[in-house]
Amino acid sequence: QVQLVESGGGSVQAGGSLRLSCAASGRTFSSYGMGWFRQAPGKERDLVAAISRGGGSTYYANSVKGRFTISRDNAKNAVYLQMNSLKPEDTAVYYCAAAAQRITVVTAQYDYWGQGTQVTVSS
Repeated sequence: QVQLVESGGGSVQAGGSLRLSCAASGRTFSSYGMGWFRQAPGKERDLVAAISRGGGSTYYANSVKGRFTISRDNAKNAVYLQMNSLKPEDTAVYYCAAAAQRITVVTAQYDYWGQGTQVTVSS
């Protein structure tokens, strides 16, 4: 089992940057594929980015490709989401999640979730 705690959210103007962090408990962090999701009010929770166990493979939603970068540091039990060129439509609660698969884009395969961190982008 793994526990996840996000941090780094906040309010920023359009065009700005934020870096989200997700700290994981447990000694088996490197055995999980990791993902960042977001959920805006009244909308479904969507996958933003995913990274494989070793960090060698990544996936990005089209809406963030070229602006967001997912990375992980298995020695620190952490996964990050660097968000640049932020837009008002990026406003949402951002969640990190862990899956038993090497890397997956299937929401139902993510077994462990953090509590979320709010990101607000103003125009």
